[in-house]
Amino acid sequence: MISSQNQTADYFIELEHHYGAHNYHPIPVVLDRASGIFVWDVDGKQYFDFLSAYSAVNQGHCHPKITQALINQAGKLSLTSRAFHNNLLGEYEKYITEYFGYDKVLPMNTGVEGGETAIKLARRWAYDVKKIADNQATVLFVEGNFWGRTMAAISSSNDPSSYTGFGPYMPGFKLIPYNDLNSLEAELKANPNIAAFMFEPIQGEAGVVVPDEGYLSGVRALCTKYNVLMIADEVQTGLCRTGKMLACDHENVKPDILILGKALSGGLLPVSAVLASDEIMLTIKPGEHGSTYGGNPLACAVATAALEVLKEEKLAENAEKMGIIFRARMEDLMKRSSLVSLVRGRGLLNAIVIKPFGDGKTAWDVCLLLKENGLLAKQTHGDIIRFAPPLVINEEQMHEACDIIEKTILGLKA
Repeated sequence: MISSQNQTADYFIELEHHYGAHNYHPIPVVLDRASGIFVWDVDGKQYFDFLSAYSAVNQGHCHPKITQALINQAGKLSLTSRAFHNNLLGEYEKYITEYFGYDKVLPMNTGVEGGETAIKLARRWAYDVKKIADNQATVLFVEGNFWGRTMAAISSSNDPSSYTGFGPYMPGFKLIPYNDLNSLEAELKANPNIAAFMFEPIQGEAGVVVPDEGYLSGVRALCTKYNVLMIADEVQTGLCRTGKMLACDHENVKPDILILGKALSGGLLPVSAVLASDEIMLTIKPGEHGSTYGGNPLACAVATAALEVLKEEKLAENAEKMGIIFRARMEDLMKRSSLVSLVRGRGLLNAIVIKPFGDGKTAWDVCLLLKENGLLAKQTHGDIIRFAPPLVINEEQMHEACDIIEKTILGLKA
């Protein structure tokens, strides 16, 4: 038995290790509460949150308006299933479709469910509208993509840590290089059975990989030319994170299918959404797709409030402004430290690449030191640290956080 006499951080970490699956490797900090851009551990130490639950708390932790919407609705009606109507779903559907300019929305819960839904819609559209022969539809993805851990998601991955040991894999998927319009057109030209091209406008888990200017508009033009659906996975890049409401807005392109999640609830509960035209959405009939929790009244109330906050507090504009400050500080740091080899990002979705240092130490070790100095971030792919604070951060706080990063890295030797 694990003793509960002293409920220290080690106690809580050991509880997770003993009773939980070992499918995560967290930074060793145990968080107890949060507000805005800050989190506190069980010992009361305050940290800057520079991960934002992988961009799920864009509006800041425990935003009062979103939290109040949750409280108000939780005491009235939380779940009906879709066996019955409820008085919030239609209002929410009207709000979000007008907000993003689509005919219809299909509400789901998690981001990966949104991705699964988009693929099902694309395949059905391919058979009913494009008239591809049954079971012949192909969906294109890009190398380095990440949209979850379901069988479909790992079947579209080229990351061995995602797919190894879980086969056989989903058929009908093919990968091409990211940020490569020539490869995309070559595939579209060669295969008339392509239903859709699904990609992240900026790759998040791959290390905040920003494509060349013109890539998004080029994808849009090619998908239109070859009658292929453009599916934008904006679960992480959407909802003001990159300095625009959607990352696709940087090139003024509109995907045929838009996937949203994470910050759609401000981090309070799982809410995702798939938006599309009538031509695409109405190919699925009653009984052919759904979710017990998808579109529940609690989610509708929370998501509406979360979307309102994004515009009311001008969070896209703030993300753009604060991102410029952050990258300028990191580029200056790169000049002063040989450990930082690259800075990249857009808005408040940014990353730095760390060279190995000391006795084989990596970005993970830098994240441990950042924690000690009062800032939480997480490495990805060994040598990359992603920095994504809540979008409510102000200029003074940004400089204070950058001071911590600078102090930490300048204190290290290559």
